Amino acid sequence: MAVSVVGILAQNRVYLEHSDVLAFDEQRLPDAQILRGDVRFRHEDALMYCDSAYFYEKTNSVTAFGRIRFVQGDTLFGYGNRLYYDGNTRLARLCRNVRLEHRTTVLTTDSLNYDRNTNLAYYFTGGTIRDSLNMLQSVWGEYCPTNSQAVFHNQVHLENDRFTFDTDTLHYNTESHIAQIVCPTTIVYEQETTITSENGLYNTQTEQSVLYDQSLIAHNDGKQLTGDTIFYDKKSGYGELRRHIEIRDTVQKVSLLGHYGQMWEQDKRGMATDSAMLVLWSDNEPTYMHADSLFTEEVPFTDTLGKDTTFRQFRAFHHVRAYSKDYQLVCDSLSFNSRDSIMVLHRLPICWSDSNQISADSITLYFHNDKLHHIYGVGSAMGTRQVSDLYFDQIAGKEMTAWVIRDEVKRVDVSGNAETVFYPKEDDGSLIGVNTTQSSDIQVFIENQQIHHILFTTTTSGVLYPLHELTLDKQRLSGFFWASGERPLSKEDIFLTPPRTERPKRSAVSASSGQ
Repeated sequence: MAVSVVGILAQNRVYLEHSDVLAFDEQRLPDAQILRGDVRFRHEDALMYCDSAYFYEKTNSVTAFGRIRFVQGDTLFGYGNRLYYDGNTRLARLCRNVRLEHRTTVLTTDSLNYDRNTNLAYYFTGGTIRDSLNMLQSVWGEYCPTNSQAVFHNQVHLENDRFTFDTDTLHYNTESHIAQIVCPTTIVYEQETTITSENGLYNTQTEQSVLYDQSLIAHNDGKQLTGDTIFYDKKSGYGELRRHIEIRDTVQKVSLLGHYGQMWEQDKRGMATDSAMLVLWSDNEPTYMHADSLFTEEVPFTDTLGKDTTFRQFRAFHHVRAYSKDYQLVCDSLSFNSRDSIMVLHRLPICWSDSNQISADSITLYFHNDKLHHIYGVGSAMGTRQVSDLYFDQIAGKEMTAWVIRDEVKRVDVSGNAETVFYPKEDDGSLIGVNTTQSSDIQVFIENQQIHHILFTTTTSGVLYPLHELTLDKQRLSGFFWASGERPLSKEDIFLTPPRTERPKRSAVSASSGQ
């Protein structure tokens, strides 16, 4: 079926529907109809109103002046002081005090182009879009009434009653109120929380967001969240993080790292798992700890002056390994609180400090000014130090306290069925023999990582044997084991999984009995 060009042009004609005055001035405005007073044009489903206009019927275009009103359908309204409209290209250009209204969205600017072919309005000299929730400003912007999608460039600023966005480019939907972050963006909540991100989606109505590419959430109280992917609900204060995560408290000097984590702002709790690591930062050496799952929280309490405050507590569960310059440890579970600076190790714990290995049924570490102060073990407690490939100094009893001074164990107190095996040396370092003692209580003093002297209670028995007179098994206390293969020697070692060393059952038997 043939369609004539005349027919097509007729369908696209701009029609003059009303004017109070119609005039011509061929010398000044050739081919123009000069219109004044209540002027109205129609083009397809669009109406244009103005105070006066030049109508160029040959070129199918209009230049309109004064109290411009552009109406398309029943949802789009444009206003301004001047309008140029081309019926062939279907392009409208509004100037001076421009306002475009679409449902609950209002766009204001000084110059606006509206392309009816693509249903796209855009400005390039500065503009503002307001919807029912937010106000957005930028130097350049575009808005599509069909899908309510807007794109902003250059000095973009979003603002509502609770937060602000500042960025160079932003995609935003005025119906869903979802902002798409596509370049470095800063979001500030009531001067209490700052989010920086280069990639993500943010629902400005629900205040829920999904942030990518190591975005950062920082609170004024010192807490920070980062990760490859973060789901964050600002209203509820809940965050969920995945891949290369860190939950950091810069005030309490604690960080949780891993590949999965959660954070609850209201309860001031956080957890990490999947390659989880806890870092206790200090002015001295940091402590690095790994476990299957790590938890940290703030606990309220009232201090001695009656002031309400909080302290930081953390817990570690299963396959716990820790490294610091001062000490290293392994156990199955652990707890620590910053109020008393006490760390408690549970289930097959072992702690190392300088060249000493300390084991017991339960071990407690006490800290002072972020430094290890002393180690307390209870139940089958044993301290071991390697003298040579075959020989080990040993101290054992029901309870044991190792005192640490300047990162070295200087004294060990043992109470309850206390026993020792140690190897005194000549001045040249050669072994004199093996000394075995039994006492109810013992104090061992150490200098230069060697036993210097021992103090016993009055009921003490002890014998110095030549090395060849005691077989090797008689030179080892009941319950002896050496677990150097489990010891973390660096922060990277905490992620290793060496098998646990077999731990013989401890019994209070003399080292020299049964000869």
